[in-house]
Amino acid sequence: MALESELPAAASAGGAVLRAQLSPVEFALFAQYGVRRTLQADQVLFRRGDLGSSMFIIVSGTVSLDFGAGLAPKPMGCNDFFGELGLLIERHPRSCDARANCDSVLLEITHANFHRLIDQDPAMVVFFLRRTLSRVVSSEQRLIAQLSRRNHELETALGNLYSANHELHHTRELVYGDDLTGLSNRRALTAYLQKSHRSGHRPRGLLLIDCDDFKGLNDSYGHLAGDHALQCFGRILASVTGKDDIACRLGGDEFCVLLMDADAESLPRTADFVLEAVRHLIAYPGATVGACSLSIGMVLINEDHHWNDSYSRADQALYEAKREGGNRAHWWQG
Repeated sequence: MALESELPAAASAGGAVLRAQLSPVEFALFAQYGVRRTLQADQVLFRRGDLGSSMFIIVSGTVSLDFGAGLAPKPMGCNDFFGELGLLIERHPRSCDARANCDSVLLEITHANFHRLIDQDPAMVVFFLRRTLSRVVSSEQRLIAQLSRRNHELETALGNLYSANHELHHTRELVYGDDLTGLSNRRALTAYLQKSHRSGHRPRGLLLIDCDDFKGLNDSYGHLAGDHALQCFGRILASVTGKDDIACRLGGDEFCVLLMDADAESLPRTADFVLEAVRHLIAYPGATVGACSLSIGMVLINEDHHWNDSYSRADQALYEAKREGGNRAHWWQG
């Protein structure tokens, strides 16, 4: 990670701030090899990512170094320097944007002139480099700490977001799901019908389903057996629905299935599958096969009719199936 004085000032191990500023003696030496640069107010000297091979010293005016990423711009004033890693690492990527706050005068120390400066006074240059590198290392350590803290904050925020999303999903399940069977409930059915009405993609087939003698099942085998049977019904109904269909427990032992792609041939096949699966169902340990059965009312939905009309017709067909002895599916006869 390459850093330079285009970073917020960092504290040294002793706690003192290592400022990127030349002493008067250093300034006099560097000025002998500097090329004057005049900047107008708001003029950009370089941008983050630009490749640089020179250092800048401020003679008059001020320059702001903008690091982005939510960090406050760093103001630089007289005798301050920045971009020094360009002298040590030729074509070094700048780590910030440099912009003049007002009309300013700078000295630019190029890579070639810096080597001439070393030849003139190597001891002073070594002292300058030692101090500069110490400040750079401190700045790097500070940045690493900032990034670590931000990473921790991000992890915390993501954890909170995950928890909130989980709670939202759980709340949606409570609002739109049936606790016992895992199917949708009446509220979910209403939302499904509203959504399909808005989209114009409406279901074509309706199965209205009711257990033939649920009270008898409860009386004979207990309420736990009844709950187990309802859960089994739910799994069977869920198995016949696609991603655009819906299976609901309307209440008690009453269910319905809405199918998007249904016609006069596929709808009774689906009903027969459900009936056959329930006929072979052992509702509860100790119960016999066939201890419970279903009656189903079938109707193809006319898009021109209201939902209540389709539901009423399916209910009439369900009543006819029960009147004929149950354990069967019956079409609505209009």
